[in-house]
Amino acid sequence: MEMEKYNHIAPPSPEEIPVIDLSNPNKDLVARAVVKASEEWGIFHVVNHGIPQELIQRLKEVGTEFHELPETAKKAVAKPEDSTDIEGYTTNFKGWADHLFHRIWPPERINYSFWPKNSPDYREVNEEYAKHIKKLSEKIMEWLSEGLGLRREAFKEGLGGEKVEYLMKLIFYPPCPDPGLNNGAPAHTDFNGVTFLIANEVHGLQAFKDDNWIDVKYDDSMILVIIADQFHRMSNGKYKSAEHRATMDTKKTRISWPVFVEPNLDQVVGPLPELFSGDDTAPKFKPYAYSDFKFHVRYGLPLD
Repeated sequence: MEMEKYNHIAPPSPEEIPVIDLSNPNKDLVARAVVKASEEWGIFHVVNHGIPQELIQRLKEVGTEFHELPETAKKAVAKPEDSTDIEGYTTNFKGWADHLFHRIWPPERINYSFWPKNSPDYREVNEEYAKHIKKLSEKIMEWLSEGLGLRREAFKEGLGGEKVEYLMKLIFYPPCPDPGLNNGAPAHTDFNGVTFLIANEVHGLQAFKDDNWIDVKYDDSMILVIIADQFHRMSNGKYKSAEHRATMDTKKTRISWPVFVEPNLDQVVGPLPELFSGDDTAPKFKPYAYSDFKFHVRYGLPLD
């Protein structure tokens, strides 16, 4: 049954990912839309999000410039073979994709040795984007906290407060002659709390809902928000961790720029305790240090 799900070849659903306009002056309406989309979809677009269009364009430009470098130049920021951390450039032949990871927040967790030096603007652009995406992330967290009847700081504090980390990932999916034989990224949910994604003009992301893979259509005005595992668990299952995958293009390179908002490895994350005060509702999930959670998922070990 599980394989049938992942090999599903029915036409994409006519449903489309929700789009939420954050400039709506009725902020209660915006908050309710974010909560509803997180409950029913776990994935949605935001528009008029306050991040300058020219900044997003420059972020794409400096990332694309890095992708176009010779392989020897890219290896200047390669992940060390003996590293137990995720930062650095790697080539993944199995997944038909190359990756570059580096943290963009908090400042004390940034290792600039993994930031490309090919463009003099790379550091400035990424640092400015980090400030904006952190502001957007914290606003989303406030709305999701209040959607559970909690203090607006509840989600941020549950994820680690000022120690919450923002991890930039550049993913390069080169053209694949037979995409049917190779998914860019197989069906999965993200480990972290919430993901913010932009991409170039080559579409390929799909979300799974109601037994259908739905094409994620986007343009430069949108940022895609993906609710991930920690928010699902922190909300005691109220918010959906969106299952998604990446498909391949036969002629064009697809590039995406997700930012993963996540706890540090030592942070213990579980259902928020405030959800159960004065209530007989039991937690559905066990709390885990983030490092232990990732270990369990990667090796298929039982969680709860």
